[in-house]
Amino acid sequence: MKWLKFNITNTQTRLLLILTIVVFMIIIAVGMTTYYSAKSVLQQELSEPQHQMLRISMNDIDEVIRESDQIAVKIALNTNVYRFLTNELQGSYRNVTELVQFLETLISSTPFIKSAYIYDVERESMVAFPQGYSSSKTNFPDSGWVGVAAELDDRPMLVKQREIAAGSGKSVSQITLYRKIMLAGQLKGIIAINFKTDQMFKHMLLSSISDLDNHRFILDADNKPLYELGNYPVGEDAVEQVLTQLEGEKLGEFKHEGKLLLASQTISPYTGWRYLSVISQDSLLANAQKIRNIVFIVSLLALAAGAAAITFYNTAALKPVKRMRQLLSGYDRERISPELIDLEKITGQLLTDHAQQAINLRQTLPEASSKFLTDIYAGNMTGYREIGEKWNRYFKDWSDNSLAVAMLSIDDYHSWCERFKKSDQSLLKFAIANIIAELLSGEWRVIPADLGRDRLLVMLQPLESGRDLIAASAIGDALRMIPRLLKFQVSAGVSEYHAGFMRLQQAMQEADSALEYRLYRGYEQVIQFEDVSGNPEPGKAAEENEFMSTLTETIEAGSAEEAIKIMDKTFSRMEVEQWHPSSALAFLESAAETLERIRLKRDGEGCGFRISGLRTMHMESARTMLRQEVGALAAWYDSMQLSKDYIVCQQMIAFMKDHLEDPVSIQDIAEHVGIGSSLASQLFKQEMSDTIHGYFTKLRMERACELLLDTDYRISEIASMVGYQHENSFIRVYRKTKDITPGKYREMMRSRRDSLLES
Repeated sequence: MKWLKFNITNTQTRLLLILTIVVFMIIIAVGMTTYYSAKSVLQQELSEPQHQMLRISMNDIDEVIRESDQIAVKIALNTNVYRFLTNELQGSYRNVTELVQFLETLISSTPFIKSAYIYDVERESMVAFPQGYSSSKTNFPDSGWVGVAAELDDRPMLVKQREIAAGSGKSVSQITLYRKIMLAGQLKGIIAINFKTDQMFKHMLLSSISDLDNHRFILDADNKPLYELGNYPVGEDAVEQVLTQLEGEKLGEFKHEGKLLLASQTISPYTGWRYLSVISQDSLLANAQKIRNIVFIVSLLALAAGAAAITFYNTAALKPVKRMRQLLSGYDRERISPELIDLEKITGQLLTDHAQQAINLRQTLPEASSKFLTDIYAGNMTGYREIGEKWNRYFKDWSDNSLAVAMLSIDDYHSWCERFKKSDQSLLKFAIANIIAELLSGEWRVIPADLGRDRLLVMLQPLESGRDLIAASAIGDALRMIPRLLKFQVSAGVSEYHAGFMRLQQAMQEADSALEYRLYRGYEQVIQFEDVSGNPEPGKAAEENEFMSTLTETIEAGSAEEAIKIMDKTFSRMEVEQWHPSSALAFLESAAETLERIRLKRDGEGCGFRISGLRTMHMESARTMLRQEVGALAAWYDSMQLSKDYIVCQQMIAFMKDHLEDPVSIQDIAEHVGIGSSLASQLFKQEMSDTIHGYFTKLRMERACELLLDTDYRISEIASMVGYQHENSFIRVYRKTKDITPGKYREMMRSRRDSLLES
């Protein structure tokens, strides 16, 4: 008792005891916090891939059902089916034979369809492949489904599971698609298409994390199981509990029979089927639980060590504590009390700050790496020192070996934008980057960077030095997976290998240059720079201005056939002479801009022509698009030339063009054609879809654009040359019309022209 009393009353021993308890609590707190943080992070990191795999499986199966429904529609529209349902002599050998052969042809070309039935509702007869014709449903071995007509009701199509007798008192499950055959508004027959279950559900995927216990289900609209697979047994009661607790949410956590489960679901909008994934969190959190237990044991050992330390000389034991306080004194003086007992608060704050900084670093490092590549591509980072510092900071895992750059681009980008919603486009580009990274991760270091619009940059480096790996071959293998998974095509240009990060910009330029040859080689191509580097340098077509002038005159003359011939002749020359892609694309964009200006004369609001999308198109696609536009414009001008009012409007337009720099009023224009100003305004608005003043302003602004680009006149001089006495008035109107100031327009267009010539 005396010994215990002495140690409790001793200040240093008492402080050591308190500090031991504090350290014990801190370790416990850190261990539990680490466990639950790891649990939350693992759940978040696992849930999204699981949900994505469910959606991929759902989309593939829905596609199978859509294709089967289209086959059912083909069957319903077949002439022999119509004869089978309407002819008085239904069992005609020729008709039945042709009908069975037709069904055999459709089914043999489709791997996921087992058989197809056609049921005559009125005569209760059937014809099927492979079974053949049956004059009565009672003689047909599989006719228990004919009552489905009541379930179809107003729905043209239904997919459901049914049971078929298989002999010996057993039955097997069969998934069947039903579609009504309506003739003259009446139900005449029903088509039943039976699926091969294994082929239909072969797209169901297990978790990509092989050591996790998981199970996947497909449930019909009534939540009855259609298909399941997995290595973790889950009973019907567990599935019911999952569906009850999820209540429409895509992710949920719940306990069943003492086990913690993680569930994810998605529902098909097409079939109403529910795709469900259930994962055992015991396997997911096994390592985290070990860490938790180890931390708890360590905390107990720390408590025991503290108790043992009290038996030592108190003054010597407190020396490390004093040293710790000295080290922490510079961290936050306001939080440290002079009693030396505030260590729990300070240590906890330090650990929290460190953990937060580690999380922030993991989250921002990929974004910073992509931003680094984007800045180099855009020319925003040119200093060797700055590039070297950021390279060493963001790419510590990369070696000094040679690396290559691949420039990926979505083929026919404008059509892609029209096909997919804007909210899905960034997600699809993210999916492209994930596919590339996943497929190349075994042999390559990969960093993707989204460059906006159709472009995605990928930097590659072999993991093992000395291995003869071809970047273009690896990228090609990855790109072939994209149409299968995402249903669109991507092309790529691949640079040569370059030693060191200082030649990254050169590698990017090589990849860009190689990608331009998509214009000639077509879609879903991987083009190496070394294959095209020997081609002649780009040059500007000398007769470009003459071509544009001739094309404009021909279109406005209403000669569609002649205008298309001019366009075809130029395309043929490009292909024969093999223009450099830079020159060809610049020429095509100039032609598209010319057509847009012609259209603006017809339609004041324009049409949003796909000028920017030309760089992502194949030559034939670009030819087809431009020919259609040329033909449509020429046809419109041809129809308008027969109109007297149109001729009057053209006379007014010619007068405007001759007096762009004069202070001409609407009354002056009307007097020139011999009509009143009110009637002139009405006719012009009717024929040209624009007011006289608005059209005159556009002509002046177009002339101003030409002067800004092709001459060195001052802004004030150009303002006077297009009919404005004051420079400020001209700038205000120009900015309102073009959404840019004259000076900025001149600077931007000249910079663009110079960069095209340099490339």
